[in-house]
Formats: sequence, structure tokens, C-alpha cells
Amino acid sequence: MNLEFYKYQGTGNDFIMIDNRSKKFPKKNIALITKLCNRNFGIGADGVILVENDSTFDFKMIYFNADGSQTFCGNGGRCAVAFARYLEIINNETNFIAVDGKHLATIQNGIVSLKMIDVDCIEIKNNAVYAYTGTQHHVELVDDLKNFPVLEKGREIRYSYNEPGSNVNFTEQINDSTFRVRTYEKGVENETLACGTGVTAVAIAMHKTGKTKNNSISLPVEGGNLEVSFIEENGIYKNVFLKGPATFVFRGNIKI
Repeated sequence: MNLEFYKYQGTGNDFIMIDNRSKKFPKKNIALITKLCNRNFGIGADGVILVENDSTFDFKMIYFNADGSQTFCGNGGRCAVAFARYLEIINNETNFIAVDGKHLATIQNGIVSLKMIDVDCIEIKNNAVYAYTGTQHHVELVDDLKNFPVLEKGREIRYSYNEPGSNVNFTEQINDSTFRVRTYEKGVENETLACGTGVTAVAIAMHKTGKTKNNSISLPVEGGNLEVSFIEENGIYKNVFLKGPATFVFRGNIKI
């Protein structure tokens, strides 16, 4: 079988995009998904995204981590919106469905603003915060983020949580409304250049712990800049939006 694919990236978080409206892609073939994501023996990516038809929503997004596990991905969601627009499924606005529920989004000049789920699962720990923003996230404030051992510490903390574990975000405060972020992602089992659900967790965690009073946060990551905005009502974070670029890289065909 010859597979047509598209490569997109959102602040360096890169994905193999597949138009699966025909449902020909063998999505139960985990070995194939991991091979496609392999940077030495496949196309290379942080994950695979399938765009499918849906009877209620504009489209359905199915996301696989590089190890074949399924979850929601914020930057992947933004890239799915850009891809759906390229496929002429949507125009500048959309309402789509993913594993964590429905998402609204707009796209303008390559910038995608994606509405995330309401966040009410927030646990303040001794030196960290745990939040569920569509997937599991550990947030820890550190000094000298540039030289922090993200891979080693991230792997250690990731496996300290019960299955399915947690993504791990390390952040350094730059000013009252800016927090630099580096993330170790489960499923990729490495540091990635960006993580959308991760920066969302950081923004909410920093607000929850009083590090900022702003409800619009700038989050520089290794691959660029993201923004998160929200409204907090009685401890629940609503109208959470993740905003940043989603960019087409290349397209190709591969025999599978």
C-alpha cells in the first residue's frame, strides 16, 4: 500500500498528517505507527494524526504518540485544524472532536487559536503542580532552565506517576506574564521542542499558585512562542485557548 502523508509542525512539535476520510489507514497497526515516527528508519515525527469524517462535527482528529499510544495533543490539534483547512474541510472556523471531547478553533494567517477543555483537575504538591489539560501534566518551577537536565529529571518524574504516567514540564519565570517552558513528553519518551497541553498546564499552574495574576500568558518554548489565555471561576479554568503557528513542512508518499 502506498501512503500519502503530509508533515506539519507547531512550534517544532512535528506530526505526520494523514487524510483518513477513506478509513484505509490501518490504525490498529501500532508497529507501523512507531516505524513512521522513527527519525532514522521512518518519516520522523513526534506523532501521527488522522483526520476523519464525523457525522456531528466538522472532522474527527485521532492522535497517536510516537510509541503508538493515544491521547490528545494541543499542538497536534492546531496542526489538524491547519490540515483540515488545506483539505477544504473547513474555512477559518471549526468545531471538531478528539479523544478528550469537542474543540473549537479559528485559523488566520497561519495562526491557530484552539479552545482546550475546561480544567478542574489541579493538584498542588510540595514543589510541583499536577494538572489534566487533555492529558496528564506535571509542572515544576526551576532556576536556570537553559541548563536544566530535562531528559534525566523528566524521565525520572514521568515514571513516578501511576500508569499511564505523566508528561513533565519545567518552567522558569521571565516576568509576571511570561514563563519559559521545556517539556519531557511521555509516548515520545524524550524532550520535544514544544507541547501545547504542557504550556496550557504551566499557565494554569502558575496562576493557581499565585505566580501570576494575568489570564493571558506568553510561553516561549524551544521551538518558538505560544500563548495561553483563560478565565478562572471558582477554581475551574474555562475558555482556555492555546494560540500559535501551525505550519506545513512537506508532503510525500511511503510504501507501507
